[in-house]
This record gives sequence, C-alpha cells and structure tokens, in this order.
Amino acid sequence: MTTHSPHSGPLLPSPPRAKQVPHRLERHGHIRIDEYYWLKDRDNPEVLAYLQAENEYAAALRSHARDLERTLFEEIKGRIQQTDLSVPYKLGDYLYYTRFEEGKEYVLYCRKKGSLTSPEEVMVDGNVLAQGYDYFSMGTWKISSGQDILAYAIDTQGRRIYSIGFKNLTTGETVSDFIPSVTGNMEWGNDNRTLLYARQDPETLRPFQIFRHTLGTEPQLDTLVYEESDDTFSVYVGKTKSKRYLLLGSHQTITSECRYLNADTPEGEFQLFQARERGHEYDVDHLGDHFWIRTNDQAKNFRLMKTSLNSTHKNQWLEVIPHRPDVFFEGFELFRNYLVAEERKQGLIHLRMLPNQDGPEHELDFGEPAYLVVLGDNCEVDTPYLRFGYTSMTTPMTIYDYHMETREKILLKQEKVLGGFQISHYQTERLLAPASDGNSIPISLVYRKGFARNGTHPLLLYGYGSYGASMDASFSSPRLSLLDRGFVYALAHIRGGEELGRQWYEDGKLLQKKNTFTDFIACAEFLIQQGYAVPQQLFAMGGSAGGLLMGVIMNMRPDLFHGVVAQVPFVDVVTTMLDPNIPLTTGEYDEWGDPNQQQFYDYLLSYSPYDNLEPKPYPHLLVTSGLHDSQVQFWEPTKWVAKLRALKTDNQRLLLRTNMDAGHSGASGRFKQYEETAMIYAFLLDLTGFVES
Repeated sequence: MTTHSPHSGPLLPSPPRAKQVPHRLERHGHIRIDEYYWLKDRDNPEVLAYLQAENEYAAALRSHARDLERTLFEEIKGRIQQTDLSVPYKLGDYLYYTRFEEGKEYVLYCRKKGSLTSPEEVMVDGNVLAQGYDYFSMGTWKISSGQDILAYAIDTQGRRIYSIGFKNLTTGETVSDFIPSVTGNMEWGNDNRTLLYARQDPETLRPFQIFRHTLGTEPQLDTLVYEESDDTFSVYVGKTKSKRYLLLGSHQTITSECRYLNADTPEGEFQLFQARERGHEYDVDHLGDHFWIRTNDQAKNFRLMKTSLNSTHKNQWLEVIPHRPDVFFEGFELFRNYLVAEERKQGLIHLRMLPNQDGPEHELDFGEPAYLVVLGDNCEVDTPYLRFGYTSMTTPMTIYDYHMETREKILLKQEKVLGGFQISHYQTERLLAPASDGNSIPISLVYRKGFARNGTHPLLLYGYGSYGASMDASFSSPRLSLLDRGFVYALAHIRGGEELGRQWYEDGKLLQKKNTFTDFIACAEFLIQQGYAVPQQLFAMGGSAGGLLMGVIMNMRPDLFHGVVAQVPFVDVVTTMLDPNIPLTTGEYDEWGDPNQQQFYDYLLSYSPYDNLEPKPYPHLLVTSGLHDSQVQFWEPTKWVAKLRALKTDNQRLLLRTNMDAGHSGASGRFKQYEETAMIYAFLLDLTGFVES
C-alpha cells in the first residue's frame, strides 16, 4: 500500500486502485471515470487505513519541524489570557456572560441577577458536559421566558447533529427531557413550557421540519408544526426583538419566506407573512405597532420597510430606508427611541443612528483604512445604549457601549493579548488590485513595521469569495506568530462575497463563478508587481469554498504560488452537486448551478479542481480534512490528494492531514484548535527556509 516517496525518507501512501472498479458516471452524453470514488466509504477499513497512512506520512514529513510546531503552539496559547470573562449583557432580570478557567478547554455559561455584585450562577460548564468525548461543541442555548429553564444543544461528533438538553436553573437539576438528532436551532414560547426546534433530514442534513415540544413530555410525542417540502429550502425558528412573536422562516440561496405567531400562544397556527417569490429575500422583526422588513424587492442592495401588524403583504409595506446603488444595507437593530442601520460602503461597515422622533441622524466614525464592526448583544429595547464590537488587523476585538443620545463611546473591554503585544508595532493597509475586466479588487494587508517592499518578505494571501460572505479585516492573535517572523498577511476581497454590495456577490456565482478565481490571481499578481511579494515567497490559503478557490488557482496558475494551504476544501464539485442525497447539494443549486442542466454541468466541469488535475508541477500543498465533516465530505480532499499524487510531476510536498475525531470546524476546545494552526504556520515557515534562532 506504500511506495517510495520522491522525497527522501518517508514512505508515500498510495491507494490500492488495482483492487477497485473505477466509478463510471455519464451525464449529458459525457462520461467521467473516477478511479478514487471508492474512497467515499467512511466504513471501509481500507479507506480508514489509507487515511491513517496519509496522516503518518504527513507526520513523518513534518517531523523535522516538530520543534517549530511546538514553539508556535505554546506561543499562540501563551497570548491567550486563560482566566477570562466576556462582557455581560442584560436580558430580563439577569446579566449573562461566559468565562474561562485557567487550563480548561471549554467555556462556562453564567449569569447574575440584577447586578454584577450578585452571586454567580453557573448555568452549565462545558468542561463537565465534554467529559468522555473526543469532540465536543456547545451550540445554541436559550433561556425560557420565566428565566428558570435553560435549553442547550451539544454536538459530540462534529457533524453538526445536536441533542437538546434542559436544566432547571432554580433547583440546579437536569430536566429529564432530552431531544436527540436535531439541528440545534430552537426558540421558547412565552408560556415558559413550550420549545420549538428544527429537525434535519437524516441523510442530507437539510433542516426541513419544525417541531413543538412541551416540557415534561416524551420527544416522540412532539408535534410537527411545519415541514418544508421543497428540497432546496431549509427552515429555522426565531423570535422578534420585542419577544412578542415567534418567527418560522424558510430560505434558500435567493428566496425566503416567513411565518409568524404570537409567542404567548405557541400552540397556535403560524400565519404567512409574505408568500415566497423566487428571487425575493426578506427578514422580519417587530417593535411597537409595526413589523420591520429588510427586503431586496426592487432593491438589489436591500432597503428597509415597515408595515402595520394586520397588513403583512408587501403591497402594504412603507419605505423607511430607500435602496441605494452604492450602499449595501446589511441589517438593522431596533430600540424604543432609535433605529440603527448597519450599512456597507466601499467595502466597510458603517453604523447609522436614526432617531424615531425628530432629530438629526448621525454615523459612527472608525478611522482606520480596514476594519470590522459587529453589532453585539442588544437584547433590550428600552435603552439608549448600542453594544458593538470593533476590530481591525492591528486592533484586538474591542467591545463598546455607545450612548446614542449623548454620542459617548464607553470602552467595556478589549481582548487582552499577552506576550508583549503592542498595537504600534504593526501596520495595516488597503489596496485596490485591477482585474482584467476593469473592476478593482480590495486587498487588506497587515505586517510588522519595518517591512520593505523589496520582495524579500513572505506573503500569505487568504481568500474565500462565496455565498455572499464578506471577509472583513479583523484581528488574529495567532497570526502574530507569522507577522513577527516577517510574513505579510493579505486578505483578498474577491467577487463572490458582498464586500462591495449585492452585485459583487452575483458577479462571483453561477456562470460568473470564474471571476472569483481570476480576481484572486489578479490580487496575487498585483502584490508581486507592487513589490509586496515574489512567487518564490508567495503563499495562498482558503477553507471550504475557499478551498475550492485554492484548487482552481493551483490548476490555473501553479507557477504563481510557492505553497498552498487548503482547509476542508470543496474540490470535487461536479460529483457532489450531482448527488442530491448528501448534505448541502439541493440547497446550493442557486450558488453553483444545477449540473443536471447541461450549461451548468459544462461550466462546473470546466473549473472543478478534481476534474482538471493534469500531469504538471504543482506548488507545495497542505490539505486538512475532518472524517465527520457534514459540509465538505471527507472524501473530497481525500480523492483530490490521491489523484494529485498520481499525476503531479514535481517533488513538492503534498500533505493530507485528516482529523479522525472532528468535522468541518476541526478540533474542539479552546486550545486544542491551535494545534492545527501551529502545524499550518510551521508548514509555511519551513517552506521559506525559516530557522528559529
């Protein structure tokens, strides 16, 4: 099962293809032969043995840099304040917060009644819940309306299949009710005994049902409230800011639909808010005498509407914030006296305060060339304070309360970075790279001061560019380990995200998806041209759909990058999108295209990383994977690496590291997750010839 590696020393894993019958797939008169299709069988002992062999090979090939890995891990861990406390937020009669204890991997969920001087109540301790599991993740948790029952979701495998447990916060006892195999999405009714929750299809993991559970009853007696029959849609349940209404949403990539129900009567029937229309996306909230709606109806970049409680059809909606072609309306926050608009202009988030009574509106100014602002825990409506977080590539996450009337900004907490970190030692920039079609692609950079644009510094270029997800410039304390060793870190805001509005997303999906890839290449070429990097010192990294990006740019321009890191990469695009029985496929036809239609089949096939591998040299490559990944199935990176081993004509490193106990998000735990980060950083530094002094 092994052959001698082109590298000196370790033995190279080789799948036993001769023992397998190649998989033949025909569609639209085109035949694809997949010699590695058999690797998708998670229960096949040969598959598990192959994964183990790859892990052993990767470990052997990294052994000379093991000391560097350990140094990096301890350094990253050493920057974290081990005993830490989140900023408490008010919800009803209590102040809620989380905290870490020294040396422990998981968080404690706590609260105090009335004020921070009150005795602490530990609602649940993640370290206790995690005992006996190789993987543990705490998902959503919800407090009942009486604030005496906690419902919480846990995942102990990594496939994002949760179980819901309950705890009586008055007695401290675990409630016997237990709901297995759910999505983790849930919401309480206002009767303090009814919980609505979402359940997924056991095969595809598509959330398609909403159930109603009454405390003290068996889960098998739970009532089915709603089932979504369209397999391109998923469902969820939530509650308005006013806590007056429960919301039941159905959504897919470009269409949404909402139903609502008075939360005081959770056993009632949900009412349709606005019937789905293909291409119409809308979100609903409530406060006072109105529903408030963020919608893209006649508004590509979205606008804000409101309507009375008995007139929810869109013909009755009144405009509050109009559509603007140069501003993307991301969201809003409702308060008794203010409306806060979250807007994206020229790629950056702005917060605009609009008084509900007469008075001037105003906007917060953040003063850096690249940053990220996030709305915080704003659970109460009767407050003049807006909670938000601010971070940039040089500024750790900083939490503020902003008084919307006096305009006073109150610093509550800044993430503490140990180890001598000083903001003044680092510099951030914002560049614009020209694309071949005339567009300009923003790039955010950070480096340690003293950097010179002479091509001698290694540069890591990160990209994603899918699902309309905007990759904003934010702080990372682990990243300091690269910056302090001379690396420049660059973030390419390529098409497929929504950094420059909805059109930026639409220009990087479906039959325009290749813009995502050519944008990333244009950013790399621009950074070389401007003296920030040279190909011999240029590295690329991306994960999931960003891993697809890595696979494509390696096929298109293998000469441009010295090394690539592909984390849980989505690389077998055609095979996956042709299989409606695996997670995420049917719900993503409007993102990637449905290959059952020939134009999409041909287009997907033209860039699919797995299908476009060929005999030629490739950059050094590190691939990470999770055996229990529910989003990118483990066999995609596994097959890709196996095929690449057979075809590539170089002696560059090719490592596959599969976490046998985790899923899409990698290892669980506060510190354990950084073992993979240290491995990636050591891989990159080793390729630069770095030697720790």
